Amino acid sequence: METIVYLSSAYLAPIEYYTKLLTYDKIYVEQYDHYIKQTYRNRCHIAAPDGVLALSVPIVKPDNLKCPLRDIRISDHGNWRHLHWNALESAYNHTPFFEYYKDDFRPFYEQKYEFLADFNEALCHLICSLIDFAPHIERTTAYHMASEHEPDDFRERIHPKREYRTEDSSFCPVPYYQVFQERLGFLPNLSIVDLLFNMGPESLLVLQQSTH
Repeated sequence: METIVYLSSAYLAPIEYYTKLLTYDKIYVEQYDHYIKQTYRNRCHIAAPDGVLALSVPIVKPDNLKCPLRDIRISDHGNWRHLHWNALESAYNHTPFFEYYKDDFRPFYEQKYEFLADFNEALCHLICSLIDFAPHIERTTAYHMASEHEPDDFRERIHPKREYRTEDSSFCPVPYYQVFQERLGFLPNLSIVDLLFNMGPESLLVLQQSTH
């Protein structure tokens, strides 16, 4: 029986998100949900030298509060591309694999994407190819009306303000090497790039071990 999961669009999504891409037969990424602030749609968490750092992609404020995610445009405000790239470089320059992968990521912070959904999707495809798996991902063509207890709807359950331990019993993050671990301790469920830059080709194994 084919397994299906519903996810929101996400910027450099957390490890939990990528375990869903790995374990489900088909992934639908919602395009018609209303944009909500302070979610992974335009935010990621990385391990900076002083602790967890949130990076947010600024958006053009929509005219309508019910603007669907697919129509949300990226803003050029605040030189954010330069700031995000500097933050990634500062955080991961001393990891084993940043030098190996940085030329794959740099173009995303040099060219301009108009729509947030396109930017997130392109980054996701790159990351999956670097980790070496090919999930079957489709965009929704209408809003998916889920029942309250639908087990495979993670659109609002994978969320920076929700605790994965209570929201997702199938996700059990396996500790892996992190460059600031001696100072900060192990930080679970950061952006997938934290895993990729620290573990490189072994990232796939960590994802497999982190899901039941």
